[in-house]
Amino acid sequence: MEELLRQVHGYLRGMWRFRWWGLALTWVAGIAGCFMVYIMPDKYESSARVYVDTQSLLLRVVREQGVMPNVDQQVLILGKTLISRPNMEKLINMADLDFLVDTPAQREALVTHLVDKIQVRSSGRDNLYSMSYADSKPERAKRVVDSLVSLFVEKGMVENRDGAETTLRYLNEQIRVYEQKLAESEDRRKRFRLDNIDAVADEGAGGLIVKIASINSQVTEARLALNEAKQERDALYKQAKMGDDGVWVPEFDGRIDNVKRALDELRLRYTDNHPEVREAQRMLEELQKQRQGWIDEGRTSDPGAANPAVIQLRMELGKADAKVAAAQAKLQDFEARLNAARDSARRQTEVETQLQQLDRDYDINKKQYGSFVQKREEVLAGRGNGLSEVIDFRVVDPANMPQAPSAPNRLMLMPLVGLLALAAGAALTFLISQLKPSFIDAHTLRDVLGLPVLGIVSMLVTPERKRKRVQGLFTFGCGVAGFVVSIGLATVALTILQG
Repeated sequence: MEELLRQVHGYLRGMWRFRWWGLALTWVAGIAGCFMVYIMPDKYESSARVYVDTQSLLLRVVREQGVMPNVDQQVLILGKTLISRPNMEKLINMADLDFLVDTPAQREALVTHLVDKIQVRSSGRDNLYSMSYADSKPERAKRVVDSLVSLFVEKGMVENRDGAETTLRYLNEQIRVYEQKLAESEDRRKRFRLDNIDAVADEGAGGLIVKIASINSQVTEARLALNEAKQERDALYKQAKMGDDGVWVPEFDGRIDNVKRALDELRLRYTDNHPEVREAQRMLEELQKQRQGWIDEGRTSDPGAANPAVIQLRMELGKADAKVAAAQAKLQDFEARLNAARDSARRQTEVETQLQQLDRDYDINKKQYGSFVQKREEVLAGRGNGLSEVIDFRVVDPANMPQAPSAPNRLMLMPLVGLLALAAGAALTFLISQLKPSFIDAHTLRDVLGLPVLGIVSMLVTPERKRKRVQGLFTFGCGVAGFVVSIGLATVALTILQG
């Protein structure tokens, strides 16, 4: 920050050295600018206001259809059409401007001037529009605006005569558009119904929900029945053991397991030659021989012939297995039916949603089509009371005769000239200070040369030098103040002259 302030201070010191050059340029530029502002030709602006009535037949029809046209845009388009070249040719003759031109080139230049200078603007409220034109002579400006208003109203009345026909054309066009949309909607509904005939003809999403709930309860019951059948079968299997070869054996396995556990406990306490250990081994071998003998006997003969209980048990187990298989098959069938019902319900919901959207589009198009047809019948039958115009134009304020110039605004241009002259003087001093630079302190000298500064020699301020310095400051201040006062006096004088 300190470096920036030092740099700014250096620029100001350099500009101060050439302040007299800047003051001289300020006075010269100020005098020249004031003279240019004074000799600028006066412009007198004449204007008129026109009311545009937007309550029309076409506007009411489209409002009732939910569409709001941009009437302001229609008027602006009318204004741009109004200031077209053919209309400007007509305006030249109506406003007696043709005596100002002698050659085709001059006439073309006048047409271009009128197209650029004539303005048609909207006031932004109450449907009021203004037309204005500025010229060096107030009478001529008024004649141009009068002729422009006549053209504006004439063009609006020509369009008004075609209001009913325009409305009928609009309605017929909309009827054709919605008739095509209606046919397309009917075709889409028909093709959708044919492509989804099975889903459309079904009992609906509500019936499918009831069906899914019913099947779900059946699946629950089937699972309970399957669990009960498995429990009954497991209970029968616990009543008897079957060998590895499918031969029924008595409870040898349980006894063999008990002997094995007892033998393991004895071996933890005794050796294999202990009498108790040897007795347990003998009992184990005897049980294993008996089990094997029973199995061998079952292979060569029907064990059921010797044991009716085994036969009965085998019959019960067979029934239990069959019951489990039947319950399993029934559960699988119900689960398959449940999955199919859920898929059908999802598809049915999608189909109903799409069909509702198609029906909604069809109903909207049908409603719009019927509404346009009804409006056309009303227009043809003459029942559109009070609706016969597209846009109604009325002149609110005719063209006025300007008494005072509207341009240039010299009261604003004079102070602006003064500011620009001061800026030009400051710019000149800055430019000269950059073209003829000097060192104002030791820091700048050391930074530029890159050499150490051993010391500085100050200028001795004598009373004579001090007196000359004060005189110079006073003279320069008087020059700047005199310039500002001169600009103010010139502005006041213009105010008096224009007032």
